[in-house]
Amino acid sequence: MTIGIENQHLEFKQQLTDKLDFEKEIIAFLNLREGGVLYIGVADNGEVIGVDNADQLQLKIKDRIKNNIQPSTMGLFDVLLEQHADKTLIKIIIAGGPEKPYYLTKNGMTPKGCFIRIGSASEPMPNDMIEALFAKRVRNSIGNIVSRYQDLSFEQLKIYYNASSYTLNEQFAKNLELMTPDGKLNYAAYLLSDRNGCSIKVGKYSGTDRMNLIENEEYGYCCLVKATKAVLDKLTIENRTFTQITAKERLVRKMLNPVALREAVINAIVHNDFTREVPPKFELFSDRLEITSVGSIPAGLSQEEFFIGYSIPQNKELMRVFKDLEMVEQMGSGIHRILQAYPQSIYQFSQNFIRVVLPFAEGFVESQSDAPEATVQATVQATVQATMQADEHEQKLLAFCQAPKTREQIQQHLGLKNRDHFRKSILNPLLEAGKLALTIPDKPTSPKQRFITVQNPQSGEVS
Repeated sequence: MTIGIENQHLEFKQQLTDKLDFEKEIIAFLNLREGGVLYIGVADNGEVIGVDNADQLQLKIKDRIKNNIQPSTMGLFDVLLEQHADKTLIKIIIAGGPEKPYYLTKNGMTPKGCFIRIGSASEPMPNDMIEALFAKRVRNSIGNIVSRYQDLSFEQLKIYYNASSYTLNEQFAKNLELMTPDGKLNYAAYLLSDRNGCSIKVGKYSGTDRMNLIENEEYGYCCLVKATKAVLDKLTIENRTFTQITAKERLVRKMLNPVALREAVINAIVHNDFTREVPPKFELFSDRLEITSVGSIPAGLSQEEFFIGYSIPQNKELMRVFKDLEMVEQMGSGIHRILQAYPQSIYQFSQNFIRVVLPFAEGFVESQSDAPEATVQATVQATVQATMQADEHEQKLLAFCQAPKTREQIQQHLGLKNRDHFRKSILNPLLEAGKLALTIPDKPTSPKQRFITVQNPQSGEVS
């Protein structure tokens, strides 16, 4: 079994050795405009060999890329496991880096440390190219801009990480590269902090133009992750189900393709040029959704290469966080998912903006109006009962936590056995809403952690 032949964007290695040849290939792709893909467990002729101890090897690869290459590669690569018949391969997707030239930490910014992809080979980079790339290096990024405020808190971000497979330690700001080289919190930290000036607007119009604005919601002034989830929730609610009766069948589908919708929202936010301090905006019309983000196709990348899926992250710090929280999947896959449902013509490019226009499904009517009255009533009744039960749990929990309580004590008091359901449906929403607080906020997973009800500072009453 073979999986192709090596080319400018594809490299094979049969195994990972202790030599720095592996890093050399990664650096060459980082210095290439479009990036590339490297497989471990494939012979030079494309024959699938496979690897042993894939999970351990995956972690070792991540550590080597992070520790042996400069500048930071955070948010610029994915390390994935891929099955071919009964054999496991490791697939490494590398984006073109915004801070070229990348180099081996050991050898520095020299021809022995910098490499470039030429055909299917990785060659030393000449001194004049190193100097030219360094002169063009992008320095105006959210990672290099110092936040105007330094007294930032990150309770919301810690909650999201605590609910994921990762946790944040005391060095999280440094580890997530939320600090400038001189130790100050950067603009990425500002966007991910509990309070900031970034607000994402979702507008709704009654017709096909902007003449009659009937709804204007703002989601923001909080952690960008929280704002993103709020925008996704809003648009998911707006994405109603439509039906069409044909001679053969009753077709049911959403106004907008749910997968493409989610990818378009995430892409617009993660790749927005926040250095201009303008967030993306979302506008619902009677026939379409328009998503406008600041910025354009990365310099040197053509529209054709953009649609192929070559990835040059605008904000690698945000990309890292969104990937940690599983809001972004495989690097460069978002465009493919969108184009599986819509044509390339939904994209509009200008010098300063990218607009995505997602048309609503044509010839469909809301299925709710076609549903039997008993079904509608049952749905409404079930929703009301679930809401009342959630409210009852919330009030009971807040009353119980007037004094600090452990998670186990709270669950036992509410009579809830499913820990995962309790954490996601009850505990985390109250923490995010600021109604409940951690007694040790800097260490969310501490065995001594307790939860306490937040008092309303204006009235002195329980929130």
